[in-house]
Amino acid sequence: MKKFLVLLLLSTNAAIAQQPMQLWYKQPARRWEEALPVGNGRMGAMVYGRPEKEILQVNEESVWAGIKFNDANPNAYKVLDTIRKLIFEGKNQEALTIANANFLAVDAENSNKTARAFRSYQTLMNVNIDYGVTAYDDYKRSLNLETGIAATTFKVNGVEYKQEVLASAPDNVIVVQISTSKPGSLNATFSIDRPNIRDTASRFTDCKVTAAGNNQLILNGQINDRNGKEDHGPEGLHMKFAGMLQVANTGGTKTAGGQAIQVKNANSVTLYIQGATNYNYTKQDFEDAVSALNKCKKLMQAAAARSYAAISTRHIQDLKPVMERVSLEINGQHADDIPTDERLQRTKQGIEDPHLISLFFQYGRYLLVSSSRAPGVLPANLQGIWNQHMDAPWNADFHTNINLQMNYWPAEVTNISFTTTPLFDFMDYIRPQGRITAKKMYNARGWVVHHCTDAFGKTGVQNGVAWGTFPMAASWMCLHFWEHFAFTLDYTFLKNKAYPIMKEHALFVEDYLVKSPEGFLVTSPGSSPENQFVHPVTGKPTGLTYGPTMDNQILREFLSKCIAAAKALRTDSAEVVRWEGIIAQLPPTKTGKDGRILEWMQEYQEVEPGHRHISHLFGLHPGTQITEQTPALYEGALRTLTGRLAKGGGHTGWSRAWIINFYARLKQADSVRSHLQALFAKSTLPNLFDNHPPFQIDGNFGGTAGIAEALLQSHGDYVELLPAVPAAWSSGKIKGLCARGGFILDISWENGTLSGVKVRSTTGRNLVLKYRQHLLPLTVERGKEVVVPVDQLL
Repeated sequence: MKKFLVLLLLSTNAAIAQQPMQLWYKQPARRWEEALPVGNGRMGAMVYGRPEKEILQVNEESVWAGIKFNDANPNAYKVLDTIRKLIFEGKNQEALTIANANFLAVDAENSNKTARAFRSYQTLMNVNIDYGVTAYDDYKRSLNLETGIAATTFKVNGVEYKQEVLASAPDNVIVVQISTSKPGSLNATFSIDRPNIRDTASRFTDCKVTAAGNNQLILNGQINDRNGKEDHGPEGLHMKFAGMLQVANTGGTKTAGGQAIQVKNANSVTLYIQGATNYNYTKQDFEDAVSALNKCKKLMQAAAARSYAAISTRHIQDLKPVMERVSLEINGQHADDIPTDERLQRTKQGIEDPHLISLFFQYGRYLLVSSSRAPGVLPANLQGIWNQHMDAPWNADFHTNINLQMNYWPAEVTNISFTTTPLFDFMDYIRPQGRITAKKMYNARGWVVHHCTDAFGKTGVQNGVAWGTFPMAASWMCLHFWEHFAFTLDYTFLKNKAYPIMKEHALFVEDYLVKSPEGFLVTSPGSSPENQFVHPVTGKPTGLTYGPTMDNQILREFLSKCIAAAKALRTDSAEVVRWEGIIAQLPPTKTGKDGRILEWMQEYQEVEPGHRHISHLFGLHPGTQITEQTPALYEGALRTLTGRLAKGGGHTGWSRAWIINFYARLKQADSVRSHLQALFAKSTLPNLFDNHPPFQIDGNFGGTAGIAEALLQSHGDYVELLPAVPAAWSSGKIKGLCARGGFILDISWENGTLSGVKVRSTTGRNLVLKYRQHLLPLTVERGKEVVVPVDQLL
């Protein structure tokens, strides 16, 4: 039987055509949203692929405006009891007025001056290549997701030009190789600049470009922060940054003049692109005594000692095995021979392209690997690592009321668990500021962060009280630590990293919760992220409240995982009893008169019935409280989605991605399909970046996670196979998806029915497989794999 099943699995795999992992286009990028991304975790570049005047827009992860200071408002605790009393009495507007004056972030080191919003992540520089070309043909540009190489080819008077760009993690550099088919025919001028290099009415010059010898250009500067209409904290010279371009040619001549390097009659040119700042990620601060330029020079010296061939080989050997861990192939008519932007346009017109779904899935994996890994130290922000702005939309910050969390939804399940390291380190290093904020604002133990933060680890209430009062962000972030353990069963990680962070935040939870008029333990003040309801007495919109459903669901999930962690480590029995007592006193998730799940403690009228956040379904996804075992809530979740969508919900990219995950958990396969199509049609840019709008990368990551969720789920007591595969994906295979418990699965299906399963175990744990209504207990020894008798699941 096992031999037969192996043959069946192989034959099924062979029946489905290999699907290319490549984005490609017939024309250069006209705008940033059409350029192609490369990244090594620390540095990223957007490659335009322009034969006339090429642009590589370059980022370094730590180029942040602003300065480190604790932004917690010390007045908050003085008025906390008053605010809670007013909220409990239904005087929400009065509570909000007091909170607005006392909760919003301040600079305590500068006479408690308001600093209601921190500053932005910034671009580092542009690398410009002037090929002197006015006419060309046979053009193509592409991004290979397996090799991470963005290639551009074109011909000029019969001579082929080829440009390759990659961002190497092993060699910690961005490198460009340019060659032509005719020796001695390569002529180009190279320069670097920064968007605000010249004085403007609102900005001051913060850097300068100089040539070093005839082969290097150096950009050296320091961010000069100024306040406009709003106070964003202290002004002045802050983060130091540097960028370098080194030009190496074979054949021909090379000269430097002014702020450019010109190469004539060369056979090929290699560009080494480097950047650095004086940021110290363990301190979440910059260090005035550190020279960003010296750091940059050392990095350049190390990288430029290697040839392009050597760097490229090491880069591919590093990236390709990671990308090949998982493969997804879906049957159906494909359009792989059509440029990616044209395929996307066809999809927007209603033409389905299953291979585009596979490409989008792998693109999400590629983007997370490229923006969250060593040598980088910061997690992926709202734009991953790719940002062309000086003042980015939402500052390209770390948004913790869903967006940062969504960035990492695909990390464990799609077999790139290592990408979580920068996230976990970042949350660990943020704790000192979180402790100060917990004490200042709430007189609480433990640590906290609210709805967003920056590279300096700010933890206060930013942007606005109604939006920013979300201390459960920390509870939600802690769940990612547990998820990493759940997938890997790494007890060392649980003991030394995850549990101490979770346990310390649980102290904050214990101190923050208060008794509601109904007798529950509730958060107060709190909010349901970024939504409002109509006050039943005043008729005015309000968001500040107590015990919103999302808070209760997050807390139930978080404390349950704290209990599970303590039991796994056989420690803190007293804490377990205390946490169990808290869970018993949390408000239950309830449904309203129409069967929908209530977003707040009462059945309020919604200000925006089609709001982008669907926070009260946290318990469905990513939480685990709303399942088929809770039928009333399961049906209520479906009604909630139907109602929200009927009023225009899902109109942002990340929201649509979340909806895909919701429907996957609800086993609504046709809805998974339709909302993937909607994600492509309404919220995907020509380079397949997610469009909020504008560009925001969480929709890419959430979309990838949603596709995985349709193929495999392991959040319950079993590992469920193909729980929400659309009928349109009638045959296909997925290789390398991970399940909780330390399992890696290969799954194939034909004509809508499971046809092959292979399970590998990294832990030696038992598991139960579920397919439709069939359950199959299975034992897989550690380090071994088994081919599952599929007939026992049919």
